[in-house]
Amino acid sequence: MKLNSLKKEVTLLLALIVFLASTIVAPAAHAVSTSSSFILLYIDKSEAFVNEEQIHLESPSTIINGSTFVPAKFLGDTMGFKVEWNDASRTIQMTPPGYDIVLDVDHKTVTTNGVDTPFDTVAAIVNGKLLVKLTWLADYMGAKYKYNNELRRVEIVHFKSPEGIYIDQDSNSRPVAKFTTAKPTYRLGEPVKYLDLSYDPDAEGIASYDWAGNQEAFFKPGKYPVTLTVKDRHGHVSKLFKSFVTVVNEPYLTEVEYPIYTKPVGGFIKSDWGTIWAHFNEMPLLPKKVTEVPGRTLLVSDSPEEFFESGILYRDNINGKARLYADHINGTKQKMTMAIFATNNSDKPVKIKTTNKGEVYPSVYANLIGSEASVDFLLGNVYTDELTVPPHETYVYAKLPDFYPGQGVNLFYDVETDGELQISFGVTDRMLTPTIAQELPLLGFTGHVRGTFPISEIKWDIDATSFTKTSVLTIGDNKTDPFVKGYDVMRKQNVENGGNYGVVYKIHADKPRKMAVMIMAKGGVFKGPFKINGEIIPVPYSGVITAFDGMQVLARTTGTEDALDIEFTPPAGSAFPIDLIFYPLEDKK
Repeated sequence: MKLNSLKKEVTLLLALIVFLASTIVAPAAHAVSTSSSFILLYIDKSEAFVNEEQIHLESPSTIINGSTFVPAKFLGDTMGFKVEWNDASRTIQMTPPGYDIVLDVDHKTVTTNGVDTPFDTVAAIVNGKLLVKLTWLADYMGAKYKYNNELRRVEIVHFKSPEGIYIDQDSNSRPVAKFTTAKPTYRLGEPVKYLDLSYDPDAEGIASYDWAGNQEAFFKPGKYPVTLTVKDRHGHVSKLFKSFVTVVNEPYLTEVEYPIYTKPVGGFIKSDWGTIWAHFNEMPLLPKKVTEVPGRTLLVSDSPEEFFESGILYRDNINGKARLYADHINGTKQKMTMAIFATNNSDKPVKIKTTNKGEVYPSVYANLIGSEASVDFLLGNVYTDELTVPPHETYVYAKLPDFYPGQGVNLFYDVETDGELQISFGVTDRMLTPTIAQELPLLGFTGHVRGTFPISEIKWDIDATSFTKTSVLTIGDNKTDPFVKGYDVMRKQNVENGGNYGVVYKIHADKPRKMAVMIMAKGGVFKGPFKINGEIIPVPYSGVITAFDGMQVLARTTGTEDALDIEFTPPAGSAFPIDLIFYPLEDKK
């Protein structure tokens, strides 16, 4: 780099420091005079800069064991503390404000206010000159620093400590509270970026911050006071530092828009019910093309949801691809075992292979077991389990962990067979045997979902390219999203899958516009996962949500993606319908 261009760069960086310093407004009654230095040190080069002045170093900075070491005498002269050789004791003494540091080269120790540190961990003698570890010394001085790997240089900003910050009782310094904002003014609803410039002259680190008035954004014009005090590890509290955020009367985001634009994926947008309803109740439906994907039969065993005796919960035949879904609660007074039996009534052996599954350990929390089983299933792990059932035999295809009174289980199994098998969902307190499936009584229907359904997957192709108004997709309302129709072979009557449990929704959008996608639990208590472009997003991250709690951000697109894919299956224990809200975002500058 040529000298002239380097000096220009230093001048610009210095100007930035001056600007930052000028934006910090201290309380008038406690005004202090501070000065700053901007230092550039180049690794293994003798050239250095202090502000705009070029300096020639006798010993340059260097890298030792992966850490940056800098010339101690040069930094002491620049930052205003002594670095002296004591011939009598054969030691080097450094005196940053509030510290007495003695470096004993002969005995390889560094003593700081009476506390010893191994010499080689913080200092080195190179060509007869003392170099010290940058991260060690700079922290004592309250300096900000970084290493520019591309230019191989150290950049240090040092603010001279204000007078009167030291505590006489224990010779320990108060920390210094300082901050500024990245911009001199902000628009209505524009996120405010606070730049923390606080430091502790004792290099103990800041233990805690006490802010007041530091809102993320302001929605009315004015000049807003913001204060900060900080505390070090010894409990010493800084003086109060006060500055102002100036907000001009220029719109950026409204209070409703702000969290939608700024909350991260998974973030929760809380609001009162009236506000949510006013903004989102009359949303148009997002256009969609619905395809019921055939080819995998769905067996749903959810009635009796709570059983009070041993028996067969549901039974039907499968041949080819099928999904086995069950959700039940132990209403008895003893430990029970749940199993899925596979019976081959043909004259040839039949193979059954597992291709995907979702399981969960028994629990008394219905929302938890439904959510966890759904997560396990949506992960789409690869399984290769196979079982061959001989002719006219019954095998246990799956045995779940024993569950106790009041506990529930939820399960998904995607299977493939090369012939017809009779599948029985059974519960018993007896030992499992090959014949027990035929000995258990058929349990009666109690009003929940039960039956065999031809559809286990629904595909929605949506147009999310050019919509301009907040739009919605509703899942599980039996109006815009009809329940799948099927047949209960045990009752011999037509049924519908209320809630579409066990069904997987695959929502696809080509070239989506810039937008936020949120979920509102419109029907009641909800807990369950979504799979967004291959990533599992829990809703919520903990606990459950309802419409009165607000919305959670599921995804945010930039307008440059090739596609948006949302995969979902209604979790057991959750209420429906739910709304997926698509909110168009504009580019904000």
